[in-house]
Amino acid sequence: MEKKYSVVIHPSQEIIEAIKVMKELLAAEIGWYNSKNSIAHITICEFSTDDSQIDKFRQRLLKVCNSYTPFQVLLDHFGSYESGAFFIAPNEESKKDLKPIMKKTQEALLLSNLKKSSDPHISIGRKLTPEHLKTASQLFTTIAMDFLCEAIVLREFDPIKKQFFVIDSIPFGSNPQPELIQGSLF
Repeated sequence: MEKKYSVVIHPSQEIIEAIKVMKELLAAEIGWYNSKNSIAHITICEFSTDDSQIDKFRQRLLKVCNSYTPFQVLLDHFGSYESGAFFIAPNEESKKDLKPIMKKTQEALLLSNLKKSSDPHISIGRKLTPEHLKTASQLFTTIAMDFLCEAIVLREFDPIKKQFFVIDSIPFGSNPQPELIQGSLF
């Protein structure tokens, strides 16, 4: 049976709890909204596959994660997209560290139906109206949080609860693979 999966980065448990409180504060102001009940995460990609194939993708994630080394991520500002998303974003240095991890992970899965994320962020709310975006930007003005990015999380979508749940956490192995360098014979 085909199921929907996502590959994400979870911040620390403390940040997950802090963002849950932020989402509750926003809900108290504007009512229910998309992503209100979603656990804080940075999306790398989403895909659908037959559930009998998920171990193959888990193995690809294990291999690529083995080459990653843990690093600090600093979340230092809020932002929004025209689509109505309000989010927390990492600073430029953290983006430089996150983007290659996201890209290499996406490439490692070798899937054509991959829905990729290219701009690392943690959503507070999605599909917000312009008025709700304004409320969110007035409610949340400054942020300074950091966490150690040390694993990638594989999640499966629950069609009844309409939420993803964790099925595996794959730690970084700190075993960088040597890059092939083109040499010259002359």
